[in-house]
Amino acid sequence: MLLTVTLNTALDITYRVPALTPHASHRVEAVTERAGGKGLNVARVLAALGHETVVTGFAGGTTGAVLRELLAELPPTDALIPVAGTTRRTIAVVDAASGDTTQLNEPGPVISPTEWETFLASYAELLTGAEAVALCGSLPPGVPVGAYGRLIRQARAAGVPVLLDTSGEPLRRGIAARPDLVKPNADELARLTGSREPLRATRDARRRGARTVVASLGADGMLAATPDGNWQATPPARFPGNPTGAGDSAVAGLLSGLVEQLPWPQRLARAVALSAATVQAPAAGEFHRKTYEDLLPQVLVDAVAQAG
Repeated sequence: MLLTVTLNTALDITYRVPALTPHASHRVEAVTERAGGKGLNVARVLAALGHETVVTGFAGGTTGAVLRELLAELPPTDALIPVAGTTRRTIAVVDAASGDTTQLNEPGPVISPTEWETFLASYAELLTGAEAVALCGSLPPGVPVGAYGRLIRQARAAGVPVLLDTSGEPLRRGIAARPDLVKPNADELARLTGSREPLRATRDARRRGARTVVASLGADGMLAATPDGNWQATPPARFPGNPTGAGDSAVAGLLSGLVEQLPWPQRLARAVALSAATVQAPAAGEFHRKTYEDLLPQVLVDAVAQAG
């Protein structure tokens, strides 16, 4: 079983409009709702790849009830902890004319100390049956800023490989707990290390504690610094569409490749192909299957020399 943790779940709402114009009224052509948050998106892609997956985190209020109803319609398995506060919503407005997406993210509910302790007890139990765990996304109010460090240490003590996908101070604190893999994007990596040279920044991030660092480079693919070497994976072309959730699909590719013990070039090719196929899907947590299958053998993965 693969476990994904989403402490700040969300009901993802996507609006598609012909063209997004500031200060104007818009007629929405299509609306989709999904149970969301980074770890839930990761879990749905893992399930589509054939992996048994369990999601945990927090859900509450009327929005949380809708989220859990939507989650019940498909795998993965719901192990979310109920809370008194109301789960947030995220609004993505897709401009059909330009292909651009505007994202609006609400704050999450305040998590009480009792709710946090309930989660920790459940997490410890779930780890006993997990092959690997992904810790994903932002922290809701009330959760300690060092929460991911604690969850990483618990996973390592249980012998469970752990992937961290977050940003800012939670990333800085989490990476010091020595996760097996972190997956920042280029901006997150630069803020962490102070360097905008990707390979130098990934090396610096490894020195801070991560065993492996895989940096998302947007349309340019991914760069990995691992104990076995460094690679850059590049898609054969740029793909228009909604990029929301593309990084989450990449996490699913990396986590599934880890438990399947694929060589790094194959893991990276899978992650890049899934990411590109998600851009062409209607909502986060989905990917265009044919695009993925067509792209997988076309992703170019090159070994690169270590930065100076």
